[in-house]
Amino acid sequence: MLRRNPSGDMPQVHESAYVDQTAILCGKVIVHENVFIGPYAVIRADEVNEKGEMDAIVIGAHSNIQDGVVIHSKSGGAVTIGERTSIAHRAIVHGPCTVGHDAFIGFNSVLFNCVIGDGCVVRYNAVVDGCNLPPGFYVPSTLRIGPQTDLDALPRVSAQASEFSEDVARTNNELVQGYKKLQNEF
Repeated sequence: MLRRNPSGDMPQVHESAYVDQTAILCGKVIVHENVFIGPYAVIRADEVNEKGEMDAIVIGAHSNIQDGVVIHSKSGGAVTIGERTSIAHRAIVHGPCTVGHDAFIGFNSVLFNCVIGDGCVVRYNAVVDGCNLPPGFYVPSTLRIGPQTDLDALPRVSAQASEFSEDVARTNNELVQGYKKLQNEF
């Protein structure tokens, strides 16, 4: 469902993207081509800053926002999801936040006020709060990363983790095409 926010902004969804009918996109949301937005996802850009302004929530081409994901931003801060990026089931991305290209954010993970570099993998139930994660870093499941975290202690993304991320992105891109064909049957 596409909804206008109180400021009057309406989501902009590329015609090749698939948005499940149970998902809610509200306000200043921009969805690029071949994006998959799964059941019960909520992407809501409706808060303004002290000047009454807000930045958009942008979902890059060929990315997937899976079932139950929540993307929102405090005080009109920007949220950008890069291209070919997967945000897995029930993850929360709360802006301001940037997630780079070819990244994977695992089930139930929470991102807040952070930058996730290109090719990063954040596994399930992890938290990244208030820090910048450089490209190619791997955050193990259940780990909390914050401003005091020694990033040199984190592993780099392995070939196996990178292949897994690419497979998830590829699978969801195929789902876009399949669901688009079925769209008129719902």
